Amino acid sequence: MGTSVQITPLCGVYSESPLSYLVSIDGFNLLIDCGWNDHFEPSILQPLSKVASTIDAVLLSHPDTLHLGALPYAMKQFGLSAEVFSTEPVYRLGLLTMYDQFLSRKQVSEFDLFTLDDIDSAFQNVTRLTYAQNHHLSGKGEGIVISPHVAGHLLGGTVWKITKDGEDVIYAVDFNHRKEKHLNGINPSSFVRPAVLITDAYNALNNQPYRRQMDKEFTDTIKKILRADGKVLLPVDTAGRVLELIQILESCWAEENLNYPIYFLTYVSSSTIDYVKSFLEWMSDSIAKSFEKTRDNAFLLKNVTLLVNKNELDTVPDGPKVVLASMASLEAGFSHDIFVDWANDARNLMLFTERGQFGTLARMLQADPPPKAVKVTLSKRVPLVGEELIAYEEEQNRIKREEALKASLIKEEESKASIGPDVNVSDPMVVDASNTHPLPDVAGPRGSGYRDILIDGFVPPSTSVAPIFPFFENTSEWDDFGEIINPDDYVIKDEDMDQAGMLMGGDMEGKLDDASASLILDTKPSKVVSNELTVSVKCSLLYMDFEGRSDARSIKSILSHMAPLKLVLVHGTAEATEHLKQHCMKQVCPHVYAPQLEETIDVTSDLCAYKVQLSEKLMSNVLFKKLGEYEIAWVDSEVGKAENDTLSLLPLSTAPPPPHKSVLVGDLKMANFKQFLADNGVQAEFAGGGALRCGEYVTLRKVGDASHKGGGPGTQQIVIEGPLCEDYYKIRDYLYSQFYLL
Repeated sequence: MGTSVQITPLCGVYSESPLSYLVSIDGFNLLIDCGWNDHFEPSILQPLSKVASTIDAVLLSHPDTLHLGALPYAMKQFGLSAEVFSTEPVYRLGLLTMYDQFLSRKQVSEFDLFTLDDIDSAFQNVTRLTYAQNHHLSGKGEGIVISPHVAGHLLGGTVWKITKDGEDVIYAVDFNHRKEKHLNGINPSSFVRPAVLITDAYNALNNQPYRRQMDKEFTDTIKKILRADGKVLLPVDTAGRVLELIQILESCWAEENLNYPIYFLTYVSSSTIDYVKSFLEWMSDSIAKSFEKTRDNAFLLKNVTLLVNKNELDTVPDGPKVVLASMASLEAGFSHDIFVDWANDARNLMLFTERGQFGTLARMLQADPPPKAVKVTLSKRVPLVGEELIAYEEEQNRIKREEALKASLIKEEESKASIGPDVNVSDPMVVDASNTHPLPDVAGPRGSGYRDILIDGFVPPSTSVAPIFPFFENTSEWDDFGEIINPDDYVIKDEDMDQAGMLMGGDMEGKLDDASASLILDTKPSKVVSNELTVSVKCSLLYMDFEGRSDARSIKSILSHMAPLKLVLVHGTAEATEHLKQHCMKQVCPHVYAPQLEETIDVTSDLCAYKVQLSEKLMSNVLFKKLGEYEIAWVDSEVGKAENDTLSLLPLSTAPPPPHKSVLVGDLKMANFKQFLADNGVQAEFAGGGALRCGEYVTLRKVGDASHKGGGPGTQQIVIEGPLCEDYYKIRDYLYSQFYLL
C-alpha cells in the first residue's frame, strides 16, 4: 500500500472564496493556506475551527489575504499553534498585507477580530525556506519532506512539493507560466508524474492575449485618460500584483519621458518597497542580471511617489494623475475614499486589474452593464470632545479602580496564604494572638474567623528560597587582566533582531511608515462616524486582466505535461470546475476529484510500495558512476529477509548475473548539444521540426515525449540519421558523451 493521503477542503471549492485545505499524509495534518475574504466573515472559518487544534504544520503559498488572511485570527481564537512554513517574501509581504488590512479597517470601524499584536504573534512562528530547499519534518512528520518552488503570480509565490516514501503530493494553485517584468513563471518540468496534484480551476474558462499586447493596451488606455485631463485610479492589493503594475508604468514613463505623476498609496507603501528592493534574487532573471551588470535596482522608483496618508494626496496639485491605492475590493482603505471623490467626473477612469471578490463594491462595479449609482458608507474616525470625552474618561477611571481593587484583593489573599501556615505558636518570636489585645490601628475583624496578629520578629514564608534575602555567590573566573567573559553572551541572534524589528512594526529600519506608526501610537479617545451616500458613477469603468494567472489553454497544457496519477480540483466556480474536470478525465488522467466543502477524499496511491534495505554484501560489489549531484549504478539482486525480519536486497544466489541491455541515463537538451558541437568544431544548426543538422550529412532528432497523457510511462528516443562515414561516428561519440552508460 502506498502513502496514505486524504484531502479535506475547509474553504475554497466550487466558488472563488478564500483558499484553505487540510492534507493528511500518513496521519500528519498539513493545513495548506489559511485565507480569508475582504469582508472578514468569521462564519466561513467554521470548518477550520473544527480541526485547528489537530493541525501539525501550516504551508502558505502567496502573500495575500486570500491565502493567509485568517492566520492571526485562527491562532488567537481556534488554538492553531502549528509551525508555519513559507518563503521569505511571503512572510515579509504577508505581514505588511495584514498590517494594511488592520489599519484600513481600524480607521473606519471598531475592528476587533485581531490586533497588530495578534499579527506579530502569528508571524513569529514562520519558518522561512528558499526555493527548491528540501526541509525534512521531524517528530510525527518523520519521513516527510517539503519543498517550495516558483509559482509566479506573486513575489515569493509557491508551488509546494510534499514527498513521502518517494511519492510526491504537489499543491499548485494560482500559478503563472508566463515570465513577467518582475517574476519568473512556473517550471512544469519539476513536477512530472506526481502521485497527487492539487490545483485550481479559477481561470479554466478564461483565455488571455499575449503579454506584450496586454501591457500596451494597459498603458495606452491610461495615457488616453491623462491626455484628456482625467485621473486614473487603480484599486490594488498591498504588496502583490501591484509590484508588476508599478514596473509596467515605470518602464512606459521612462521610455516615453512622460511627466504625469504616479502615486502608490497604502499605509505601508514605503515599507513594502523597502523590502522588495532586497528581494531581487526572488525576481525574474532579467531583473537579477540587470542588477549584476549595472547595479541598478528595478525598484529604485523614479516616476512613482510613495504615500502613506490620503492627506498627502489631497495636498498635491489638482490635475491628471495615476493613483494605485489599496484595497482592490474597494471595501476599505484609501481606494474606497478616492472612488467616492472621483466617481462623479466623467473624465476619470476606475481601472480594475483583478476580479473583485463576490459581494464587494469592486465586483458590483465590474458588472455588465455597470451601475449608474451605488450606495456606499463613508466612515472616518474622529476624536471625542465635550460630554462624550468626559463620559469616556469617567468610564476608564471606573475600570482602572475596579482593576486596582481586584489586584489588591488578590495580593492580600496571596499574602495570607503564604504567611498563615507558617505561624507557629511554639516559636518564642511569635506572640499568640489570643493573649494580645488588638490595637485600634492594626487589629480588627477581617471576615469570619480572621483577626490580625502582632508578629515580633521575622517569620520566613514556606515558599521562600532563601533564609532572608536571595544571595547569589559570584563564581566568575578572573585572570591577570580581569574577569573572564564569554563572547557568546554578547552576540545578538538574528531571530532576536527579527523579533525586535517586528515588535517595532517591521520595516528595514525597524519601524512602520510614519503615518502608520502615528495611528498606532495615537491613544486619544475617538469614535467612528459613518454616513451613507449615493454616488453617481459617471467615470469610466474598465477591467483588464493583470491577475498573473495562467489562462485556460495554458492550464490544460501544463496539466497534460505534469501527467499526475490523481488530480484534485479546487477554487473555481462550479462551471469552471466541472469544465476542467471533464477535460482532464479525457486528456490528463482518469482519476479526477472535485470534492465538496468538508468532504474528505482518499487519494492514496494505488501503487504497492515496500521498504527494503541494501545489504552490505550487495553494496560491497557495486560500482557507482557520478551523475551530476548523484551517483548511480546498475544492480542485479534478489529480495530476501534480513536478521531483523525486514526485507533486504541480497546478491544473486545464481552466478553470473544475467546480461542486460546498455542503458543511457541523462536528459539531452538539443540547444546545449548544438553549443557543445560548436565548441568542438562541428557546425550545427536547427532545421524544420526541431531536427539538428550536424555538419553536412548527419541529422539528430528527438522522437516521442517525456510524458504521455493518461498517466502512461513516457518514452523518448534520439534518432541519428546519415550515411556511415567519419562524421557519423564522430558525432555519435559526441552524443554518447552526453549520457552515462550503465
